[in-house]
Amino acid sequence: MQSVAVIALALLESVQAFQAPVMRSRPISMTYENELGVIAPTGFFDPLGLSTTIDEDTFAQYRTAELKHGRVAQLCVIGYIVPEIYRFPGEIAPGVAFADIPNGVAAINAIPALGWLQMVFLIGAVDYWGVLGDFSIGKPELDDEELERRKLCELQHGRIAMLATLELLRHDSQNFVSPGFDGLDKLITGLPFLYN
Repeated sequence: MQSVAVIALALLESVQAFQAPVMRSRPISMTYENELGVIAPTGFFDPLGLSTTIDEDTFAQYRTAELKHGRVAQLCVIGYIVPEIYRFPGEIAPGVAFADIPNGVAAINAIPALGWLQMVFLIGAVDYWGVLGDFSIGKPELDDEELERRKLCELQHGRIAMLATLELLRHDSQNFVSPGFDGLDKLITGLPFLYN
């Protein structure tokens, strides 16, 4: 009987040896109500309480992602508007001129597969060889107050560009032209001031 108890205890101890170590979470030592990006009139906006469960490193990752997505969205808005005004001369692929590519969402099907492959490769190269969170390249020498103001402006511009991108895509992908709404079709397919 005693040998059965010893064997059972030995097996129990060996089972515990294969358990993953317990990860202890770091205490949340920071509140984010005074961080850059908290602006009037909303103030600190966290309706889901996400900031109560993250530490400073996670917050820094979220902020880095917000800056990156904001910059990409700003380029997206510019890339959505510029083809309405100017087209590159020449061809994007043999037999497909830049002028033949429609604007907006319709361009997805018009661009050849090799063109998409090139874009994915170039974007991937920038992401792969870039340093995540390193935004110091090209930063002018500014005093602290002006630097904080410009950082806040960049956050605000990125946030509005993300909303603008979604709205441009929504307008372009929806077909809610109804009788009596003259000119709404021009709003959906492009910029209304270009059609006067």
